[in-house]
Amino acid sequence: MRAGVSTGMNGAADLRNPSARPAGTLLERANPLSKVAAALALTVAVLLTVDWVSSAVVLAGELVLLPLLRISPLALFKRVWPLVIAALIGAWGTALLAEKTGSVLLDAGPLLFTTDSVGAGIAIGLRGLAIALPGIYLLLSTDPTDLADALAQKLRLPQRFVLGALAAMRLVGLLVSEWQSLGMARRARGVGADAGALARVRSFGGQAVVLLVQAVRRATRLAAAMEARGFGNGARTWARTSVFTALDAWITLYGVVLAAAALAAAAAAGTFNFILT
Repeated sequence: MRAGVSTGMNGAADLRNPSARPAGTLLERANPLSKVAAALALTVAVLLTVDWVSSAVVLAGELVLLPLLRISPLALFKRVWPLVIAALIGAWGTALLAEKTGSVLLDAGPLLFTTDSVGAGIAIGLRGLAIALPGIYLLLSTDPTDLADALAQKLRLPQRFVLGALAAMRLVGLLVSEWQSLGMARRARGVGADAGALARVRSFGGQAVVLLVQAVRRATRLAAAMEARGFGNGARTWARTSVFTALDAWITLYGVVLAAAALAAAAAAGTFNFILT
């Protein structure tokens, strides 16, 4: 979202062609709202039923799009490995605590796993990944300014809300770099060096509090600066118009068709399990 003039390397091109989008992968060139719509359709489909078939179909359809990001599976794993660990923990916990029906697969004292409990665990793990992956794709392929443009121009959201969200998204990267800088500064002062597990936890908490204070201060200064410059007041002009193209229609359609195919596959396999039943 820009007021009157465009900044950055693509500024001249934007002024000559207001509808131009920066070059990049197909997902990067797509309108952010089309990606949001596709992700929403997939999320609704996965949330409607708790079964491994629908989640597996959605996850497979999402992984097929990985080449469109021009990122290797290993590079993607390095970014999302905490989500993978969380999915594995969720699958293990569900399989351990779910109702023990079906054939017994393992009976070792407190560890009792059956076909149904393991199936429920697999469904929960795949479900978590299927819900999280579209959000990862959206973050990796979407410029925050383009998203703000689409929210303001297409959805007509309040300008103050859009500008606040844009500022927040821009500051996320700064928080990551500041966390690393704080860690190096504390190590340089010997804080937490050669300490036990409890001391490391305390050091982590202290560093988190410092980062939180810095984030609040920066947000306060940014809000005051934006208010002083008149952001959110009066009519705005646009350096680049947010438009929908055939590519956006295909992305939205892909999400809707994949969601319907996942539900149909679960029904055909007899595993469809409505969330409210």
